[in-house]
Amino acid sequence: MIVEIYNYFTIEMLFYWVNLGVLPLWLILIFFPYSNLSKYFVTSILPIFLLSGAYVFILYKSYLNSYDFINNFSLYLSIDHLSNLFTDKSYLMIFWIHFISINLFTGGWIVKDSQKLSVNKILLALPLIITYLIGPIGLLFYWLIRIFYAKNLSLYD
Repeated sequence: MIVEIYNYFTIEMLFYWVNLGVLPLWLILIFFPYSNLSKYFVTSILPIFLLSGAYVFILYKSYLNSYDFINNFSLYLSIDHLSNLFTDKSYLMIFWIHFISINLFTGGWIVKDSQKLSVNKILLALPLIITYLIGPIGLLFYWLIRIFYAKNLSLYD
């Protein structure tokens, strides 16, 4: 049975499941940010645990396929080196899970922080949608909304 699971989860299949798996979580964050669904399923450790499992699985598959992990450090040398790394599907999938995890974590943080300040959930939808698509810009949008609800301009909290 373990061999069947291992063979089922190819890079393409894992890409499909990771993308499909985070969509309901984002929909809960956007439409029901203050619900128990959001509290227990999205802003908890559960999605990070599952995405970390997928990350470790890709690392394991890469290790079995003799992936050169030391070469990953070349991404700091130039944009061309980074571009070359993205030609490998394993590296691309590792990056994608990293990106999805960080954006989801950021969306969860936005929801938790907005609860402290009682931000209107309708105003919260736009930064969450933008965070899903392009994380840092969504965080900036939330920060601009947060200024008005916190009634101060603070560089740290």
